[in-house]
Amino acid sequence: MTREELIGTNANIMKGVIENVVKYSPRAIIIVVANPMDTLTYLALKASGLPKNRIIGMGGALDSSRFKCYLAKATGANINNVDGMVIGGHGDTTMIPLVSKGNGNGVATVNGVPVSQFASKKKLDEAVANTMVGGATLTKLIGTSAWYAPGAASAMMVEAILNDQKKMVPCSCYLEGEYGQSDICIGVPAIIGRKGIEKIVKIDLSKEEAEKFAASADAVRKTNNVLHEIKAI
Repeated sequence: MTREELIGTNANIMKGVIENVVKYSPRAIIIVVANPMDTLTYLALKASGLPKNRIIGMGGALDSSRFKCYLAKATGANINNVDGMVIGGHGDTTMIPLVSKGNGNGVATVNGVPVSQFASKKKLDEAVANTMVGGATLTKLIGTSAWYAPGAASAMMVEAILNDQKKMVPCSCYLEGEYGQSDICIGVPAIIGRKGIEKIVKIDLSKEEAEKFAASADAVRKTNNVLHEIKAI
């Protein structure tokens, strides 16, 4: 099956699911897990006609949890004390694990202290690289796609919505000018609460991070273009 055929198959399934969700649960908040996740999140938004705050892609939450795991290993810290974030597209080459601004201000931290004070650049670079191939690594090990971690990430997001936690979660959101991008669903930090996406959080990116984010958005758009080619939207 070609990439276009796979996207087309998943897109048709997604449209059928979305149509029934909107029909029978018109007040639903939808969390998209299926891949290509950013593109199918975009499709869900366009096909459902729902407000953008009620369509959320799960990928950033999963990728960030994997990043924290690798950071904990790199620093030797308790994972409960580690904070880290992955933005950009949910893919091996499009995700952007954020480590440091290079000016002493940490994005990835151990109890608020930049991880660069606990691990060498080499170890942190390895943590980033391992995060980016985390899904492929698991597939090789277990012979199929991951299910526990995506399920846990989705459950965390559902809990944040049901309990109105106002929790900041990296997730695929529809952008309208934020981070210099429009008409695209891609991973950025957002406040998740009872209304779904309640606020997109703007963080300052370094020049390198901003360039990577723009490249990631370009890659997601190329996949989105398949939706137009197959007339899914």
